[in-house]
Formats: sequence, C-alpha cells, structure tokens
Amino acid sequence: MFKSRDWSEFVITRIIKLTGYSTIIFVVLIFFFLLNEGFPTFIEVPFASLISDRWYPIEGYYGILPLLIGSLVVTVGATTIAIPVGLCTAIFISEISPRWLRDILKPAVEILGGIPSVVLGFLGIIVLSPYLRVLLNLPTGLSAFTGAVLLAAMSLPTIVSIADDALDAVPRSYRNASLALGATDWQTIWNVTVPAARSGILTAFMLGIGRTIGETMTVMMVTGNAPVLFKGFLSFLYPVRTMTATIAAEMGEVATGSIHYHILFFIGIILFLFSLVINITASAVVFRQHKKVEKILS
Repeated sequence: MFKSRDWSEFVITRIIKLTGYSTIIFVVLIFFFLLNEGFPTFIEVPFASLISDRWYPIEGYYGILPLLIGSLVVTVGATTIAIPVGLCTAIFISEISPRWLRDILKPAVEILGGIPSVVLGFLGIIVLSPYLRVLLNLPTGLSAFTGAVLLAAMSLPTIVSIADDALDAVPRSYRNASLALGATDWQTIWNVTVPAARSGILTAFMLGIGRTIGETMTVMMVTGNAPVLFKGFLSFLYPVRTMTATIAAEMGEVATGSIHYHILFFIGIILFLFSLVINITASAVVFRQHKKVEKILS
C-alpha cells in the first residue's frame, strides 16, 4: 500500500514539474518564433524608416512610431483612469461595505471581467462614442480617449479583484491595533491597511496595465485606426492606431514572407517585450516585499 502511494506521489510530482517547465518552454518558443519572423525587418527596412512618423505599407512607408505612441497614449490614459477608481473600489468592497453587500459586489466585479472585449467595443461604438462626440464637440467620437475609457473599464475587474484580495489578506490585528491607538477608520485604511497590502496592490496595477497593452478588439473598434503622430494633449481627443489593432487589421491580408509581414511580427516582438517587462516587474515587486516581510519576522 505504501509503495503504491509513493509511486503515485512520484508520478504526480513529475507531472506538476513537467507542466511548470512546459509553460516556460512555450513562452520561449513563442519568443523565438517571433524573432524568426520579425528579425528580417532589420535587414529589409532601414532603421531611419522604421522609426519615421508615417505608416502606409502600400507605398512602402513602415514607420512604427505612430503605432507605438498610439499604444502608449491609450495605455497611459486607461491606467490613469483605472488605478484610482480600481483602488477606491477595492477599498470600499474590502474595508467599508457591509458583509452582505461585499458578497454581491465581489462576484459582480468578477463577472464584469468575463465580458468579451468585442461586446465592450460594440457598446463603445453605439453608446460611448456618440455621447463623447456631442459632449466634447468633436468631429468624431472614435478617439484615443474613448479607447482609454473602455480599456480602463476592462482592466478594472482585474485591479479590483486582486487589490481586494490583498487588502483582505492584511491581518485583522493590524486594524485593531491602529484603532486602539486612537486612529480613525480612514486613518487606519490609508496609513495601515493599504501600506500593508502594497505588494498585492502593485501587482494588481501591473496586471491591469498588462491587460490594457495586449487588448485588441476594443481599441480597433473605437480608436478610429488613424496612424497619426500624437502631438500634444488635444490629440488625445482624436483618432489613433495601436500596435495590436494594426496586427489584427492587417495580418489577414498581408503576403507571407513580405516586408509588411515581417514588420507586423516585429511589432509583435515589441508587444511581447512590453508584456514581459510588466510581468517581471510585478514579480520583482512581490518578491522584494516577501523578502522584507521575512527579514522583519526573523
């Protein structure tokens, strides 16, 4: 009996290890595939042309600068909206709302995270875009601002759920000690609970940013898809084109092995590196915080 159990534990352990290693292998294989398809870009396209401000592949213009800046503008706008709203929502659910209300809000937020991006994009075209066009007196409601608002809505469930879990993991003794010293509820939340959950909250922010960078359908539907260079704050209210939308819109029509084909894979490499940096940063923040906690406890 013991031999049978030992054998089953051995097999299960090896399967778990194999699964973990395979995840790393798949990521590495994806990266090498992108490199293989995108590296010819450096041979076929001069670097000066690659960083120019005009994207018009039919005429041989492959400047990715408008696409890169468009992605950054929409991502920064979405992050600016989502981080304060997400943090305040998580604090309300975890620290302020009664238990019965939290049992309703937490599943509702997680359900919102499951809404397909194409549905949000459709709502953006039908509802949000016309409203913003009239409200702000714009020539079109399909703009970077519209995309930022919708991406913020998409990243909110991730930020709220993870930040709420981080706040809920803070020991109750921390709050009781703060209240016993005469601190108010708000002072306890901002000066004790939130700092104690800092690593989890930062992880929520990073994962939310990662969600906005990789989103495709929503931004392709509501940002106008105009590859123009961002020239100041007012440009935030006009159409832009992101890197993800460019790949989705043009990959299906491009000839395999052409310059345009390799350029699109090169854009994929940039997106891959952005996501990798964000995830590594989030992991480093969590690891550093755990090290600090272990040092304090020891």
